[in-house]
Amino acid sequence: MSGSAVIITGPGFQDHDVVFTYYRLLEEGWHVDVATKNADAVSGKYGIPLPMDKTARPLIAFEDLDVGEYDAVILTGGHEAPDRVRQDRHVLDFVAGMDRAGKVVAGLCHGPWIMVSAGVLRGRRACAYIGLRDDVINAGAEVVDSDVIVDGNIITCSYYGYMGAFMRSVLETAEKIAAAGQAR
Repeated sequence: MSGSAVIITGPGFQDHDVVFTYYRLLEEGWHVDVATKNADAVSGKYGIPLPMDKTARPLIAFEDLDVGEYDAVILTGGHEAPDRVRQDRHVLDFVAGMDRAGKVVAGLCHGPWIMVSAGVLRGRRACAYIGLRDDVINAGAEVVDSDVIVDGNIITCSYYGYMGAFMRSVLETAEKIAAAGQAR
């Protein structure tokens, strides 16, 4: 299955998170956008710039996010980036809309902070990076010690070292959702 995904991030993103998820989705034939505040160019913790290379599509702005355009949203970590991103109402409304639409909402490392602020974790099972554990519990999720947890359309990953399993879960979940939609 190929689909359409958006990676939402900001300044100080975890370089590994964005690079791996972006190229892994492209490898599977997905259309991939990267969204930043005002479509501003930003750099990761270790200096990776966005956009990453001359083949990358232009960045899109948070206010241009549209639930109808995407099958999945990837919320990356890096501590600084998700903390800034979760303060943007456009992003929170978009993430909540993706969840209401039953589309993949996936948070990696500190990315679930955005899910916390969007209110999509209440009543869900999730895993959490140690620094987010209390926030995820206080958001109403049942926190399970695991590398990756899939609860319906919500996917959480506790650390970027588990990105392989995370992306397999994103792709498998998107495929299941698409198949269920075609069956109706």
